[in-house]
Amino acid sequence: MMEITFLGTGTSYGVPVLTCTCPVCTSDDPKNKRTRSSLWLRWRGTSLLIDTATEFRLQALRAGLTQVDAVLYTHCHADHVFGFDDLRVFSRLTKQRVPVYGNASTITELREVFAYIFRQTERHQDRPWIETNVVDGPFQVGDILVQPVPVFHDSLPIFGYRIGNLAYITDCSELPPASLDLLQDLDVLILGVVGFNPHPAHLHLEGALQLVEQLRPKQTYLTHLSHLLEHNEVSKTLPAGVYLAYDGLTVHLT
Repeated sequence: MMEITFLGTGTSYGVPVLTCTCPVCTSDDPKNKRTRSSLWLRWRGTSLLIDTATEFRLQALRAGLTQVDAVLYTHCHADHVFGFDDLRVFSRLTKQRVPVYGNASTITELREVFAYIFRQTERHQDRPWIETNVVDGPFQVGDILVQPVPVFHDSLPIFGYRIGNLAYITDCSELPPASLDLLQDLDVLILGVVGFNPHPAHLHLEGALQLVEQLRPKQTYLTHLSHLLEHNEVSKTLPAGVYLAYDGLTVHLT
């Protein structure tokens, strides 16, 4: 059985947004409290992360995450990678490098942003021990086959990922035809949606629902949600089989 936990479901601003007094940002509903987006997946004895969000340490503590076998990075924007340094705990536990995967630009930028981690002359035990892997096609992590799904985040080529019959696509404004072909026959599709209006770098709600209608997954979870989307109000408007994710939500897939 595959098990996934939404560690975070917010946009790069998080929710509540600093200084904002809108109804969502001032809501007492915990489903409207959103840390930056990240996913934890457990399957076939392997524990995978997709991205290490800014609040990764707090997310991991809340979820009880104690094992990281690999990290799949979508791209190197702050809200998706700024928990990178906290991987140090897991490399120290196993005394092995934590393998991380991404496209060429993501891995290059990751090594630049966190250059201190990769300087051999300065390495010591308080820094993560990392193995970087540039991928452009399917690869294996333990007993899991991972299929990168190339998408565009505005003009930036980034990755989503398909693992078994689950796909995780966030920060997406356009899916090439070849990537749509990789998203057929899904049990679960996870899509990033920032709001109601068209956005140059992200799907909006109507665009995401059109994609769901095209791909027809059994279930869809919407993530990377802004403060424009109130959990209960939006949930009432969604078609059958489509749900707003929230921080801490765990889903079991048979």
